[in-house]
Amino acid sequence: MTQHFPTRQLRFFLTAPNPCPYLPGRLERKVFAHLPLTDGPTVNDGLTQVGFRRSQNIAYRPACESCRACVSARACAREYVFSRSERKVINRNEDLERHLVEAEATMEQFDLLRRYLNARHAEGGMADMTWPDYVAMVEDTAVRTHMIEYRRKSEDRGPGDLIACVLVDVLADGLSLVYSFYEPDMPKRSLGSFVILDHIVQACLTNLPYVYLGYWVPGSDKMAYKARFSPLEILKPGGWALMSARDRAAGAPEPEGG
Repeated sequence: MTQHFPTRQLRFFLTAPNPCPYLPGRLERKVFAHLPLTDGPTVNDGLTQVGFRRSQNIAYRPACESCRACVSARACAREYVFSRSERKVINRNEDLERHLVEAEATMEQFDLLRRYLNARHAEGGMADMTWPDYVAMVEDTAVRTHMIEYRRKSEDRGPGDLIACVLVDVLADGLSLVYSFYEPDMPKRSLGSFVILDHIVQACLTNLPYVYLGYWVPGSDKMAYKARFSPLEILKPGGWALMSARDRAAGAPEPEGG
C-alpha cells in the first residue's frame, strides 16, 4: 500500500560526488531533503518506505549515476525464526540490561562511541566526530526517536557499565535502527548482531512488522553482513520483496527510482 505524505513541504537537493565509503574507487551522490518540523514523523515514515534514511533532520538516499549497489533492507519481525547461532548470540548477552532512554546525548555514550570509532572505523567519515556533532546526531530531530542502552547489571546502586547503544526511530510499521555502536573489545558477544536481533524481538513485542536496517551493499565488508538476517525484504523496482537466494548470489537489484 502506498503511503501518502505532504511532499509540498519538501525540497530535494543533490550532493556533489564524493568518494564512496563502501566500495573503493567509486563515487557517491545523495538526494536529500530537510524533514519539516510539523508532520516530521509522517514524512519520515513515507520517505523510509521509498528507501530514504534519516540523519538528524535530513532524509537522504543514494542517487549515484553509475552504481545501484545500495539497497534498502528490512527484517520481517513477525515471520523471523532465529537460527541456532542467533539464539547463541542472544544467550551470550542475556546478562545485559536493556534501558529505553530519551534521545539525549550523554558523555558516557560519547566516550563509548569514540572507542568504537577508533577501533572499527578510524578511517571513516565519522572518525572526527566531536561532542557537538554527537549531540546534534542524537537530539536534532522532530521525529519519534529514542536511545536504547545495554548495560551490565550493576554491582551497586549505580548504573552498570554501558556496553552498547543504538539510536532508534519508531515508525508506523517498524523500528528503524539509525546508528548503533558498542564496546569494540568484546568480539565474542557479537554486539552488532545482538542489537539487531534484540530489536526484532522488541518489534514483535510491540506488534510492529519490520526492523529497518539501512542499506545492504553487496561487496562491502561493512554492509554485506545484513544479508545474513532472514527473512529479509529488500526494496526492488516493484516495491518491497523478500530477498531470494538468487538476490544473495547475484548481488543487489536496481532500487526503485534510481
